[in-house]
Amino acid sequence: MTDILMPKATAVWLVDNTSLTFDQVADFCGLHPLEVKGIADGEVARDIRGADPIANGQLSREELDRAQANAKYRMTAQKSRHAELLKPVKKAPRYTPVSRRQDRPDAIAWFIRNHPEVADSQIARLLGTTKATIDQVRTRSHWNSAQIKPVDPVTLGLSTQMELDAVVKKAAEKKAKDDAKRGIVDGPTLEPASETGVAKAAPEVHEAEQPHYDDEDGDED
Repeated sequence: MTDILMPKATAVWLVDNTSLTFDQVADFCGLHPLEVKGIADGEVARDIRGADPIANGQLSREELDRAQANAKYRMTAQKSRHAELLKPVKKAPRYTPVSRRQDRPDAIAWFIRNHPEVADSQIARLLGTTKATIDQVRTRSHWNSAQIKPVDPVTLGLSTQMELDAVVKKAAEKKAKDDAKRGIVDGPTLEPASETGVAKAAPEVHEAEQPHYDDEDGDED
């Protein structure tokens, strides 16, 4: 059976506008009969507005009439004319002009040196490359390793600044969360002296030099 769009909304409409049995509605909408009964009793989908399956092309009037005339008849859904429009569009792989493809190892090297927190999958998606190529650049087993120099992808024209910033920000946030879970904090912290048991040494105080007298008369040198 063809999967219908908005099954609960369709069930609401069929319950309110036809004499179909709960089993017929459940079979057509892919729901359980008790769920359809709950819709009829107002216990389920109370805030859902009914969707007319005839108007949206999922059911013909003739098919509905046959089902209403025979409680044992099971309706067959038609492919909706809107189905293709509602299908999720898969994003195509990022296209990199042929003239720019030779620059990708340089951009990969830039990520490895400056942003090791960025995952290989993110680099591959941004630059339109493969994880195998990234690994070759990292291990210096790439055929052109001697000529690879780290250059940021924006300068090379492989991405926009906004795309690069978004990738780096996402990776940094993930790293911060992972570090927090492991109890890692950025930079060393100083413990108070009361906890370390080391008190701050008091500055040494020198007594002022006393004047020197040569004789008992108190003549000062």
